[in-house]
Amino acid sequence: LYDQNDKKAETNKIFGVFSNILSFELLYTQMIFVFESDVVLLHVFRPFNTVERKSSYGVIDCDQSRKEVMVKTGGMNDKASRKTYTFDMVFGPAAKQIDVYRSVVCPILDEVIMGYNCTVFAYGQTGTGKTFTMEGERSPDGEFTWEEDPLAGIIPRTLHQIFEKLSENGTEFSVKVSLLEIYNEELFDLLSPTEDVNERLQLFDDPRNKRGVVVKGLEEVTVHNKDEVYQILERGAAKRRTASTLMNAYSSRSHSVFSVTIHMKEITVDGEELVKIGKLNLVDLAGSENIGRSGAVDKRAREAGNINQSLLTLGRVITALVEKRPHIPYRESKLTRILQDSLGGRTKTSIIATVSPSSSNLEETLSTLEYASRAKNIMNKPEVNQKLTKRTLIKEYTEEIERLKRDLAATRDKNGVYLSAENYESMVGQITSHEEQIVEYTDKIAAMEEEIKKVRLVSPSFYFTESVILATVKQPHLSSWLQITVYTPFLLHFIMLEFPKLPGDCDDLDENEVNDIRRSDTDRAAVHGSNASIRSEDSL
Repeated sequence: LYDQNDKKAETNKIFGVFSNILSFELLYTQMIFVFESDVVLLHVFRPFNTVERKSSYGVIDCDQSRKEVMVKTGGMNDKASRKTYTFDMVFGPAAKQIDVYRSVVCPILDEVIMGYNCTVFAYGQTGTGKTFTMEGERSPDGEFTWEEDPLAGIIPRTLHQIFEKLSENGTEFSVKVSLLEIYNEELFDLLSPTEDVNERLQLFDDPRNKRGVVVKGLEEVTVHNKDEVYQILERGAAKRRTASTLMNAYSSRSHSVFSVTIHMKEITVDGEELVKIGKLNLVDLAGSENIGRSGAVDKRAREAGNINQSLLTLGRVITALVEKRPHIPYRESKLTRILQDSLGGRTKTSIIATVSPSSSNLEETLSTLEYASRAKNIMNKPEVNQKLTKRTLIKEYTEEIERLKRDLAATRDKNGVYLSAENYESMVGQITSHEEQIVEYTDKIAAMEEEIKKVRLVSPSFYFTESVILATVKQPHLSSWLQITVYTPFLLHFIMLEFPKLPGDCDDLDENEVNDIRRSDTDRAAVHGSNASIRSEDSL
C-alpha cells in the first residue's frame, strides 16, 4: 500500500515542497505520477481491442523508469520519427485498477479528510477507458473489499475507503454525494428523485467563494455506509446519456461530476465543537471524437459538436492559465465554469488522460498528450477550508436561507410564480370545473325562483307564511309573538288582524312607533299569559 509519509519524505527531499495539485494522464492503462511540479500527470493506455488488433499496429512505447511515453509518428517501420513526452507516472496495459487508485486517489483522499477541496478528472478520446477508470464495474462476487475487487473504479473505492478511514479515527462524520450531468451545455441531476430526466438545473456564482459555483436544485444524497455506493452509481447510470457509435458501443454523450462532501466534527482542547468540511469532485469527461470516423449523424453529430466545443474551451482555459493571460475564458462553457476552482483556483486537482495504443487513433492520441503536457504547468493555490463552529455553521445556513427567500420573492415579483405544466393543467381543469358548477347552480336557482312564483300564485297562504317569516327576521321585537312552526290560513288571518301593518324594515320605525309596539306587546302578554306566544290552531 502506498505510504503517505514515505511519499512526502521523498517529495520534500527531491523538490523541497509538497505538491499542491495532483494531475495525471492515463494512456489507457499506463500512468505517470511524480511530484515534480504543481501538476502531477498520469498516463494510462489500454490494450488493443479486437478491431484495432486486426487493422492497426501499436504506436506507443513507455519507459516507466524514466517516466516517458514515446509515440511513433512516421509509420510502422519508421523507428526514427517519434515524439517523447515526460509525465509523472505511466501505467501500461497490464496495470490494475487498484494500482491506478493507490497512485492517484490515496494521496488526495488524505487531503480531503484534512479539509481541502480536491478534484480528479479523466480526459481522453472516446472509447479509451475514462468511465471504466472512474466507475469501473460491479463484480459478481460482492464479498470483495475495495482493495481486492479487480473491476471497481475510483468512485466506489474512494467511498469505501472514506468510511474505513473515518470509522477507524472514531470521528463523528456525515457523507453526502451528488451526481451532475452536463449534456449539450445543459445541467441535469442524475440523482433526482423525480422521473423527469429533462429537468434542467441553473448555475450561479457562489457568494461565499468568488471562484466557485452553485447548482440550484442539485440533490445531495446522504450515504450511510459503503454498501449504498453501487446503488447510487446504478441509479445515476440509468439516467446518464449514452449511445453507440463506430468508436464506442457505450459512448458517454455527456460529462458527469460526482461530488463527495464530508462533514467531520472535531472538539478543541477547550471543549468547543468544530465542523471541518472536505470535498472531492470526481469528473468523467465525455470523450472527444472525430465526427466523421465515429459515424455520428443528426442528433449524435450535434452531441459530438457540443462535446468537442466544451473540451475545446477547456483547452483554451488551460492554455490561458499556462501562459498567465489576464483573461481566462471560464464562462464560455458550463464545464469550465464548474471546473473553475479546480483549474488555477484553491483546489488540489489531478488530471487523468487516457489514450489508445492503436495507429488508427494516432491523431487523437497526440492531441491528448499535447493537452496533458500543457495542463502539467497549471499552478493552483490550494487552501484548507476554514473550520466552523456549530454556531457559525447555523448562522451561515440561516443567512443562506434568508438570501434564497429574498431571491425567490424577487423572482416572483418579476416573473410570477413558476408552475410546472402538470400543475398548471390541473389548476386550469379545476377552474373550468368550478365555472361549470357555477352555471349549473345559477340555472337551478333561477328554476327554483320560477317555482316559488308559481306557488305564490296558486297558494296565497304561502305568501303570508313567507311574509311572517320575513317580518320575524326583519323585526326581532316581534319574534316572541311568532314562535310557531305551522301557519294555517286561520292563524295567518289572525296575525294579519293583530298586525295589519308591518313595516318593511326596522329602520323605517321611528321612536314613537317602537314604543307603541312595546306597549301593545305588554297588553297582549297580560291577556294571553306570561308566555306571550301565539297558540297553535288546535289549542284555540
